[in-house]
Amino acid sequence: MLEGNQILAMILARGGSKGIPRKNMKLLNGKPLMTYTIEEARESDYIDRLILSTDDEEIAEAGKQYGAEVPFIRPDELATDTAKSEDAIIHALNWLRDNEGYLPDYIVLLQPTSPLRIVEDIDRSIEKLTTSKADSLISICKTDKSPYWMKKINDEGHLEPVISEKKHYSRRQDLPDTYQLNGAIYIAQVEVFLKYKSFFTDKIVPYIMPRKRSIDIDDIIDWKLIQLLLEEELI
Repeated sequence: MLEGNQILAMILARGGSKGIPRKNMKLLNGKPLMTYTIEEARESDYIDRLILSTDDEEIAEAGKQYGAEVPFIRPDELATDTAKSEDAIIHALNWLRDNEGYLPDYIVLLQPTSPLRIVEDIDRSIEKLTTSKADSLISICKTDKSPYWMKKINDEGHLEPVISEKKHYSRRQDLPDTYQLNGAIYIAQVEVFLKYKSFFTDKIVPYIMPRKRSIDIDDIIDWKLIQLLLEEELI
């Protein structure tokens, strides 16, 4: 299934960031954050092109230096806090089609906020989707807190379970396995992605990653944790 398929990987790295200013260019253990993703993607056996979509000239130049293509600068309206990643991907696909006559078979989204994801994760994900009958793949990891033990407060001010089940789990060992999105890898057939405008299609397969490679940088606490793991060589 891989032979003959064109696989485009895309990194979205805008200049603005509320939680951590200039996050994509901020040095993590001596390297700009986004370079971790660029370096791993460049090692892939299957990715044909690696494109960085950004609205920021400094990020664009750094991306080129580390080996990503930057064929365009993303429009400002697709780089706001409320802009959707899917719209930025559609813009890139349309630009490549209109300006280069290029439209890949698969699109791989690799978010720079998952710097611990490695090339083996990328390639195993591509293999899994392209040899399946699914339309898309999303990476996940096991939850550290089980939703079967989570509660919510109802309108009467009483606690009730988030997941309504007759069975009560008193031991952690008896809890069913549950998973959460980890933000590291999203892949879809381009034709299907453009139809749904999303990686969330009717037929999605999971790629399970270990929790230690699944940290997604959302705030400074996540950043400090990854910095510590890298410094202590615990990854």
